Amino acid sequence: MHRSASPRPRAALAALLFAVCAAAPLAAQTWQIPTKPLRARQTAANRDFFPMAVWYSGGKSRAPMISRHPRREKQEWLRDLRTIKATGFNTVKTWVDWSTAEPRPGQFHLAGLRQMLALAHQVGLRVIVQVYADSAPSWVGEENPKARFTTATGVKIHSQAAPGYPMDAPGVRKAELGFYQAVARVAAASPAFYGYDLWSEPHLVNWVWFNDLPHAQFGYNPYTQARFRLWLKKKYGGSLARLNQAWYRTYTAWSQVQAPRFGTILSYTDFLDWQDFLSDDLALQLRAMSRAVHQVDPTHLTSSHSDIPGVLNTPLSGYVNPDDWKMAPQVDYYGASFYPKHADTVFGGWKPAFRAFAYDGSYAASGGRGFYVGELQAGQGATGLRVNVPVTAADIRDWTWSLIAHGAKAICYYAWYPMNAGYESDGYGFIHLDGTLTPRAREGGRISRIVTRHARLLHQAQPAPARIAILYNPLSYMSGGDTVGPGERVRNSMLGFYRALWRENIPVTFIHAHQVAQGGLAQYRAVYLPYAITLSDADARAIRRYVRGGGIAIGEARLAWNNGRGFANARIPGGGLARVFGVKEKTLVPGAKSHYTFLPSAPDGLAGLTLPAAQFQEDLQVTRGQVLARFSDGEPAVVASHYGRGKTIFVGSFLGLAAEQAKTPDADRAIQAMARWAGIRAPVQVTGPDAAAVEARLLERGGTTVLIAVNRGPAGSFQITMRRPAAAASNWLAHGAAVPLRTVAGGARLHLRLKHEGVAVIELMPAALK
Repeated sequence: MHRSASPRPRAALAALLFAVCAAAPLAAQTWQIPTKPLRARQTAANRDFFPMAVWYSGGKSRAPMISRHPRREKQEWLRDLRTIKATGFNTVKTWVDWSTAEPRPGQFHLAGLRQMLALAHQVGLRVIVQVYADSAPSWVGEENPKARFTTATGVKIHSQAAPGYPMDAPGVRKAELGFYQAVARVAAASPAFYGYDLWSEPHLVNWVWFNDLPHAQFGYNPYTQARFRLWLKKKYGGSLARLNQAWYRTYTAWSQVQAPRFGTILSYTDFLDWQDFLSDDLALQLRAMSRAVHQVDPTHLTSSHSDIPGVLNTPLSGYVNPDDWKMAPQVDYYGASFYPKHADTVFGGWKPAFRAFAYDGSYAASGGRGFYVGELQAGQGATGLRVNVPVTAADIRDWTWSLIAHGAKAICYYAWYPMNAGYESDGYGFIHLDGTLTPRAREGGRISRIVTRHARLLHQAQPAPARIAILYNPLSYMSGGDTVGPGERVRNSMLGFYRALWRENIPVTFIHAHQVAQGGLAQYRAVYLPYAITLSDADARAIRRYVRGGGIAIGEARLAWNNGRGFANARIPGGGLARVFGVKEKTLVPGAKSHYTFLPSAPDGLAGLTLPAAQFQEDLQVTRGQVLARFSDGEPAVVASHYGRGKTIFVGSFLGLAAEQAKTPDADRAIQAMARWAGIRAPVQVTGPDAAAVEARLLERGGTTVLIAVNRGPAGSFQITMRRPAAAASNWLAHGAAVPLRTVAGGARLHLRLKHEGVAVIELMPAALK
């Protein structure tokens, strides 16, 4: 690194300012958005409805484009809607784009929406309206000439319908919310209308790809920068001196403050603040949309959905990715798009455990309310010349019932027709462009009929509660600032741990770091802290309280290496967690190729297991506790300890990452044994030939339980035992036929024969409801 021979005057001033302000307390990393949910005052008829929808907006237009001549196509629309209804679906998800709907200020062209609502009512379908404000009319830019999406290097984007204009500009916000309210006035007047999807796949910049700007970062227009300064004033108590201390700056006026545009060798607290603000800003934009429609229409629900569940995605993106936990309270239901065989995914599609990981991530972000599947892939993934393997009727059956088993409260298949234009041409449709039905469309309709008949039960029932949580910590992704970060290692650490317990049908949830700081761990018996190399002081304190009070924590290498400001802790594990886990870091070996073996004295199921060290070998100094495993050079690798009324296990490497990357059976066995050590048991057990291929999940509503079992292996007979109060009766949800049921100690047992790719949906009722 090049160093100047003598410090520059500005650098010297900065150092002096840092010393003067060193004692000033810094605001904790926290959300600055409302967390109290916005809720519509739904009517009784809507409250327990379960939408089973297909995307359709009249004719073959692909979203977000719409027909310019709805009256000419009225009979075609009516024919399609009758087919959708006859196939078994109960809802269509139509869409309206701002660019077409308001070509001149205040002149709304919503005849197509009115026609869709009227025709849907005629054939007995409900309607969800997807609103596309990212596709904006040109006059918005002309009336707000400074409102342009702007990159960190100063490139200003001129919209071509997409990506529109930044909502942080007051003029844009007023016009955009006026559009939402105009749509609401039309939609709310129809008896067919069910609810809104206010924002499809939220990002700061949407529906565009800047091939000549491969590393563009957005949010640098003057309006977003002004909102960022207000955000910072609130966080730092209006003190510019505290901001200067945190960022290592010498600002003399708030007007000088700008978001960071590049990384430096200095503090990256500015980067952490900027990323935190950007996700707050998306949530506040969504809340503004929700408030706007509720002012006109307080009784119909609002929803929105990410392009991919947050647990799968890095929070870092120049286009800005949403935080699902921040977005969920701003609408009645939040969710995601699910494209398991998208053209851009791994060839062959997402594996079952990966899908379940995504589903449970969306459910966790919903706060136990359930999530909306804004888009579920209905046909073959295609982008240009890149295609994935075909989607089958068995896929539709598996994906749909699995989503419901993991807490989905609406399924919106994308789309009825394949895409008729754009780079996804002929992809993703339920039927053919000539209107011919496919087996997967018929299977979707068959499932929809079952769900519609049992809508109240399936809407109210929630997944059996998880007793173990995985920490979802956005700060981990930001370790190192925007220079050298961990990338997918954070996700893979969560995924490896999750996958091992999923194989045992053990429910697992995710807890956001913000919820940890608010005391949210109290509802769980155990928590796993994957790749938590950057951890806020508030989270560290909450974990200490949790374990001291009787909780169980499993930690990993370099725990709380950095605090929430990105500064290194004096001791690792940091934030006082060295006392909790009874270990201190002695030495760190990067790029470890060693392994560690559990000793004969380790708890049941662990003794003798050998696991590879992933990324680091962290040699541990044991201050309290029992060594459970040693690295190949003899150094302590895994330590069990007690703290207060709780207990801990610490692993001097990355356990979940090793399980995901190496996929050695011993890694899964170790995680499963640790869960048993923590007292975690599966609420449902499957035995029989190839039982490992059967995923079994429980939904619960009062005394009623719904068992959903998916067989991804060979056909066979399986014994399914549920740890629940004894049931008096059970029957197939599809046709009501009884299922023989036997009461066993502490639960119920039934025998099922499942076909390959078969799904069983069984309702179990207590005696009082028989």
